[in-house]
Amino acid sequence: MKAIEKVLIVGGGIGGQSTAIALRQIGIAVEIVEILPQYDVYGVGIIQMSNALRALDALGVADEALKRGCPYDKVKMCTPTGHQFNEIGTPPMGRFPSHNGISRRILHEVLHERCETVGVQFRMGLTVDQITDKENGVDVVFSDGTTGSYDLLIGADGVNSKVRKLIFGDYFPKYVGLSVWRYAFDRPKDLETGYMYFGKHSKVGLIPMTKDKIYMFVVSAEGADNPFIAEDQMIPKLKSYLEEYPVPMVHDLIDQITEPKLINYRPLETLHLPDPWYKGNVLIIGDGAHATIPHLGSGAALAIEDAVVLAQEIAKQDGTQAIFARFMNRRLERCKMVVEASEKLGEWELLEYEGKPLPEEANAGAVMGKTLMALAQPI
Repeated sequence: MKAIEKVLIVGGGIGGQSTAIALRQIGIAVEIVEILPQYDVYGVGIIQMSNALRALDALGVADEALKRGCPYDKVKMCTPTGHQFNEIGTPPMGRFPSHNGISRRILHEVLHERCETVGVQFRMGLTVDQITDKENGVDVVFSDGTTGSYDLLIGADGVNSKVRKLIFGDYFPKYVGLSVWRYAFDRPKDLETGYMYFGKHSKVGLIPMTKDKIYMFVVSAEGADNPFIAEDQMIPKLKSYLEEYPVPMVHDLIDQITEPKLINYRPLETLHLPDPWYKGNVLIIGDGAHATIPHLGSGAALAIEDAVVLAQEIAKQDGTQAIFARFMNRRLERCKMVVEASEKLGEWELLEYEGKPLPEEANAGAVMGKTLMALAQPI
């Protein structure tokens, strides 16, 4: 059987760069093609729980992420007036804390620097237009008309993956009726960990990113059919949600929201690619296979874990189909668990925002606790 020596990764986000690092660490030649002409990272902040840090450690970047981010303890869950009723988070794993808050841009920089160190080749402003799977590899035609041949192709190009469409046809993400808003602020002096405040019409989170900065997220229901919001409505609508929270840590931020272009707004979508996520010598990972909403803070973590597991299996060099089958065996149920638990939490949250009764079995704390404990187990 032919050894895997050269891999093409489509998509240079968190999952793509993580996979490239993991493969270079086992001696595989890697190219990344990224559709953006230069890195312009979409997003404000990101939550890394201890399982994400464990996976980053396998890539040699966990310490740098902790250094440039902000480690913190479990998140305090509170009423709109600030009364704490619970706390959530994976348990610390060895030297890794329950959480690390970090700017999404900084995390990309950490990964990109590691990619350069280990010798990943980048081609920017490029994607794939054609994929021809063969017995021992993949031929591609790129969007600039050039061609290439590789042993494997990894689709890490997000929830609207072009690789997925070329290989599997149309699979569309599902809007869950909720949206998330994010905005960065100077860090309040009394914010020592993460906080979440639960109101009748929204949920607010305050997450430290560095010793000087935090980001706020707001989850809201923006309509089942059209969650689009015009730019001139962004600030008044976001502020209207925050008025529900008289606690000073939230209320004092309202007047600081002044620039609509700094509001990061995104409708929340999920996607389940049926098993298997591969066909021939092409594999889909990350959001292209298992997109989840951020209710368990695990979307990026799952993509990083995908990268680590894939490299572990490729290192055995016993044939693509055996490698991909073991990868699926290790990843399918874990990723499915997170996507389905997040969907359930989002479904219950939406019912509350719409003023509808919850089903008898609704127990968000139990679902979150069970899932987070499962995520703490080895991948």
